[in-house]
Formats: sequence, C-alpha cells, structure tokens
Amino acid sequence: MLLRCIALANSKKPPLPLKCCVPRDPAASDVILLQAPSLLPSMYVSALPRRLSARVLSTSAPRFALSPAALPKAERISAEWKGTSATGGTTKNFVGGEWMESKTSEWIDVVDPSTQTLLTRVPHTTSGEFAQAADAAAHAFKTWQKTSVLSRQRIVLNLQQLLRDNADAIANSIVLEQGKTVADAHGDLLRGLQVVETTIGITSTLMGEKIEVSKDMDTYVRKIPLGVCASIAPFNFPAMIPLWTIPMAVVTGNTLILKPSERDPGAAMIIAELCQRAGLPPGVLNVVHGGVNTVNAICDHPEIKAISFVGGDRAGKHIYERGTQNGKRVQANLGAKNHAIVMPDANRNLALNSIIGAAFGAAGQRCMALSVAILVGDTQSWLPELLEGAKKLKVNGGFEEGTDLGPLISPAAKQRVVGLISSAENEGGKILLDGRNLSVPAYPDGNFVGPTVIEASTSMRCYKEEIFGPALVVIRASSLDDAIDIINENKYGNGTAIFTQSGATARKFENNVNVGQIGINVPIPVPLPMFSWSGNKASFLGDVGFYGKSGINFYTQNKTTTSLWRSEDAVGNRASVNMPTHH
Repeated sequence: MLLRCIALANSKKPPLPLKCCVPRDPAASDVILLQAPSLLPSMYVSALPRRLSARVLSTSAPRFALSPAALPKAERISAEWKGTSATGGTTKNFVGGEWMESKTSEWIDVVDPSTQTLLTRVPHTTSGEFAQAADAAAHAFKTWQKTSVLSRQRIVLNLQQLLRDNADAIANSIVLEQGKTVADAHGDLLRGLQVVETTIGITSTLMGEKIEVSKDMDTYVRKIPLGVCASIAPFNFPAMIPLWTIPMAVVTGNTLILKPSERDPGAAMIIAELCQRAGLPPGVLNVVHGGVNTVNAICDHPEIKAISFVGGDRAGKHIYERGTQNGKRVQANLGAKNHAIVMPDANRNLALNSIIGAAFGAAGQRCMALSVAILVGDTQSWLPELLEGAKKLKVNGGFEEGTDLGPLISPAAKQRVVGLISSAENEGGKILLDGRNLSVPAYPDGNFVGPTVIEASTSMRCYKEEIFGPALVVIRASSLDDAIDIINENKYGNGTAIFTQSGATARKFENNVNVGQIGINVPIPVPLPMFSWSGNKASFLGDVGFYGKSGINFYTQNKTTTSLWRSEDAVGNRASVNMPTHH
C-alpha cells in the first residue's frame, strides 16, 4: 500500500504524521491531498519518493480538492462540532459523555466520493477504549433505568427540536461523506426524525397490562429495559439508521453503544452531540468506531444484551450468529432485491416516474430501492419511455443545483457495480441504457455511475445479486401470476410494489406475494414509525423488527407480577373463619 500524503489547509491542528493507514476499500486512491500542497511540511516532503514528491510540489492546485460549493460547508462542520471533522482532522470516540481522541495506531480515511478529498480519519477503536465504552454504558444504566418515563420523554422532545434546528449541518455532512444530494440527505434525516417524534408517545406505548385474576389477586405485566444495547449502522443512511435505534433504546430505559459506518460517521457524531445537548446523561449513549474487531467486541461483550444491525448479507449473518451464540437478542436487516410489477391498466405516468425515482435515487444505494421492474403484457411497450426518463436524470456532485443522483460511496463500490452490469452482457442480457462510462467534467475523480437499464432473465448474476447501484433490471412476464411467481422465488423479501388501477388485482397481489412490505401504487413502501419494519425471508434475521411496536418490544422484556393483597387483611376488618374460595 502506498503512503498517503495529507496536507491540512484549514485546520488549526498540526498536520497528522505520515504513516500507513488502513483504507476502507482496496480501490481507494493512492494519494489523497487536501487543500494546498504548499502546507505539507518539508520534513514530510523529503521523506516521499522523488516521483511522488515532485507531483506534490509541481502544481499550485491540488489533485484532489473539495468543490467551491462543498468547502465552506466542510470548514463549518470542523469548526462547530466536537466529534467530527470535514477538513482532514480526526473523528473522536464518544465515551461517558466525553469526546476522546483514540490512541489507536490504525486509522481509516474517509474521503469525499465526488473528489477523493480527505475529510476525516476514523479510528479503529482499541479494545481498551471499547471496554471503557461498555463500562460507561453499564454504569449509566444503573441510574438511567430508574429515570422516570416523563424525564426520558422530555429528552427526546428536546432532541427532535435540536435535530430540526441543525438539519443543515447533518445533511451537509451526509453529502460530503456519503455523496447524496442535499435533498436526499435531508430526507435521510427526516425519516429518522419521524422515529424520534413517534417515541415521544412513550408514555402511552410503554404501558403494561393488568387484570384482577381472582378476588384481591392481580397479575400485571410491565415492560422493563434490557440493559446495554448496541447499534451497528450502515453507510447508506448515516442519519436515519442511528435515529432508528438511539431514541428507541434510550426512551425505553436502555443505554446504547453506537458504531456508525466507518465510511461516513459524521452525521452520527453530530447526532450524538445533539443528544448530549438535549440532556442525555453521560454514558447513556456512547459512540465507537472501526471494522471487524469492533463488531466482534460488540457481539462478544457480556454487558451487551441486544444488537441492532442494518447492512449487507455477509456482515449481518456473522453478527446474528455470533451475537445469538453469546445469548444476545439480535435484529439484522440484510440484502434485498425489490421488484415492481407494472400491469397494463396502471397509470402510465405514475408507474414510470415512480420506478425511475425508486431505482436511481440515492444512486441506487438503498435497501428498499426498486431494482427490478417486471413488465406484464402490453407494458413491455413502455420500455422506451422508461429509458428516456432515466436518461434525463442529472448526475453530479451532491451540492450542485439540479442534481438527481450523486456518486457511489467508494471506488470499490463503483468497481463492483460496473462488474455486475458487465456480467449481464457476458450472460446474454441487453444493456439498454449504459452508465458505466459516465463522465462528470466537474468531478473527474468521482465514483460516478449513470442510470443503467438491463434487460435480463432471472438466471443472470445481475438479477440474483443485490447491485446496490443505479441499475434497474427489467424482466418480461406474460401474466400477473407469472410475475408473482418470479418475486416469490427470489430469496429476498424486503419490499415489493405493484402498479395497477384494479382493486381486485391489487388484492390478489397482496394476498399471494411473499414479501414483508408491500406497496400498491407506492414504489418504496417503508412503513412510517407508528408501524414497524417487516422485511422477511433472506432480508431479515431475528424475530422482532425495527421501530414502532416491534421496536418497543425489541428494547424491552416483560416482567410479570402476581400479587395478593387480601381485603380482609385491611386494618379494622373482622376475622373470617370461612374456607377461602378466591371467587
């Protein structure tokens, strides 16, 4: 691995020492230069290979630099938030209410996916630092579990307002680190904010049950917290997924250890600081970082009682198996292949626009993206119109006005997406719209793939695997029954949709399709948080879903008490010599 050369232009901190750091993916660029190369200390330049040193000093403009639209937002994030940086500094651990610089020797570079500019360096949290976080969470639980439900409710009330007030900062961090458009980044936050708002109703949703089972004998059930819980979040929703777990865990009386994605932790760090401002006591929320070692520590630590995970198949299966073997409750949302059926009687404009938006929005990096369109009967003639709509989408940097989709998260992600698209050609599929060689002049180093439409069969790799990019697979079917069979034979069951104006057709689809979340003329049927996430089949491991009533159940356990307070024992009553019958 080549040495990475880092120059800090807008930081008051001394430059980070040059050393080998641990990249998130092997396709990451060999040299990342942030801001003006003239700020690189001569002691570091002299240590570089001659060819590389000449490259650094031979130009007044850096090879990699943030765009004029992005730079002031990055500087503001670095200046205003304690736990994160967007100008080359380090991301902190958050343990026991303190922002802690990691003592690790292994760091992960987070770069802007549009330019490859270094934004921050994320630590592989050490085993000692993780133990500190677990101890802080366990210690905080002793008092937090006894905090009144009204006090916990007040904190999430404060948090929802702080999230609204600081929405721009969170969205800007998402655009910088993840590559989403500004509008989509705000949507990421909003869907998480809706969970926060729903947890404000905890004074009603946490109520137990009670019945007098016999004379003077009561049985009642209370929902009590589990203890220390953990949340492992993915890169594609840096704000939403932490907000699926933080409010649900803490409002039910638990403490939480959050591991945001090492690719884009900035939004989670801002949210953690807002939780602190909202009044969350030290140790109730802790944030750690890293890769496999941190994940394994979460799975193995005896204080952690439950793990919530959203991400890919391989990691999810590992976490579920290792966590459950250690006696932990685990919910794991995995991969997906979401199908949309288009019936001949569908509203043509609604169906096509819905599919285009759901397939290519967020550059296809959504677990609920519509990645397969099944065209039934005459709707196959709508394909040219679908292609024309996809061609009109604007691909650019996330801060640029009018952008519909931005870059993929990393060069490795782009390489994988391009490989899956290319596999269709090799297996006899037709690439009807090809975004593999898209050029974005203002961002020549970005991880861009344009909207791609592939006509394929269900035997092809591009259909079987989750592409997780802006690629739509089109399948032809002769009837509704054939289309339903295609969906049911797929191993995944996150979401599906049908476009039709027939209530009878919609009802048949709803009753016969084996997928957990169904949209009828709705392309991305993610339930609002008064309901619960309900993906099934190979898309989910565990038996209790995210947020809503399921979320309350996941973060609590029932305690059942049967009590007898005999009325005849009340002071002042006369004694009875009759046989008690409990009527």
